[in-house]
Amino acid sequence: MYVRHALVLASAVVALTACAGSTSPDPAATTTATAAAAASPSATAPAAALTITDPWVKTTKKGMTAAFGTLVNNTDAPVTITSGTSPLSPTIELHEVVENGGKMVMRPKEGGFVVPARGTHQLQPGGDHIMLMGVTEEVKPGARIPFTLQVQGGEPLEFTAIGKDFAGGEEDYQPGHK
Repeated sequence: MYVRHALVLASAVVALTACAGSTSPDPAATTTATAAAAASPSATAPAAALTITDPWVKTTKKGMTAAFGTLVNNTDAPVTITSGTSPLSPTIELHEVVENGGKMVMRPKEGGFVVPARGTHQLQPGGDHIMLMGVTEEVKPGARIPFTLQVQGGEPLEFTAIGKDFAGGEEDYQPGHK
């Protein structure tokens, strides 16, 4: 009986693992650390401390835009993202969307993004996001935008986000938006 349960459990793990690799429409939209680990023949290679899944940037002609994805912490301690850089923008801030006086407003996230131990942190329209100001070139669908996120007391996270059209809740990341 135990053997049958073990076989069923092992089959489920294999099936779930196979499905997990198909969540991103663009296989290039992974972290540098994850790509390096996948290229290594060693089965005992440690997982990257922090990764991001499905990173993307809202298309824009100029001005401001935002980047999104899911930060994944593979460690037993919280990880804090303190800042970010990208050649697309001279100014990047970590932002949150909060209620202020009955209105939803964007503002810099005090203390950065904290990703809980063995947990995730969503970067999404209408919530926490990476804000790019003074964008230096048009972001078209399919554009590949490099990013580096600084991790407090740890290695930086480098990844490439993909440009995507997104109307969503009609968020406007341009100056003067309320």
